[in-house]
Amino acid sequence: MNDESDLSIEPLDVIAVGAHPDDVEIGCGGTVAKLVEQGHRVGIVDLTDGEPTPASPGPDVRLAEATEAAEILGVHHRTTLELPNRRLFDDFKTRVALANEFRRWRPKLVLALGDRTPMASPDHWQAVQITEAAVFYSRLTKWDHEFEHLPPHKIAGLIYYSLNFHSLEPPPHGNSFVVDITSTYEKKMASIRAYRTQFPPEKQHLFERLEAMSHYFGEAAGFGRGERLASPRAVGVTDLMGLV
Repeated sequence: MNDESDLSIEPLDVIAVGAHPDDVEIGCGGTVAKLVEQGHRVGIVDLTDGEPTPASPGPDVRLAEATEAAEILGVHHRTTLELPNRRLFDDFKTRVALANEFRRWRPKLVLALGDRTPMASPDHWQAVQITEAAVFYSRLTKWDHEFEHLPPHKIAGLIYYSLNFHSLEPPPHGNSFVVDITSTYEKKMASIRAYRTQFPPEKQHLFERLEAMSHYFGEAAGFGRGERLASPRAVGVTDLMGLV
């Protein structure tokens, strides 16, 4: 876990949260790289180190893969919290651990897992609840002793990404939209491939699935490649002609 607590550190504009290293890359890696490309300061918080996992020699190798992936995406900071893989649960301790990262780095926007993944890791669903709670906890006043006396920070926006690739239903929160990742698609795929231990030959089908989805979402919105995200709030516009 990164233990930086100096409030003089330059804030991050965006923090993307995953249950495990590679969640962010798979779910919204193109968007993360796009935000960096646009000049925003972006960070990633992995709630666990993803270990143990079947094909990885251990945490050091997984951390090296995560570091390489972050460098490919161009993110400015990556933190791994000391929470247990396979036993991740939404409780007060985990909420506070993530809220501390939000208070420390003071993002304007949080990208979060948005739904459960049936037949896959239950950690993903726990991460949804932990992140939503931590966004709320980050702004609470009169409770500083619970948060290492880091000052409250109100996060302006929460956006969901999905790892549920088997459902034909739209995201459960509705209010979905597509981000143009045409210019960052290759970075997204390269960042995922950095996790060599996680994608042996029998799992290479993931890349075909992601390629097809990026084409589908992109074409639906008039882009070459796209990622579908969702907002808990309705997505509004102030410039209707700018939209078209």
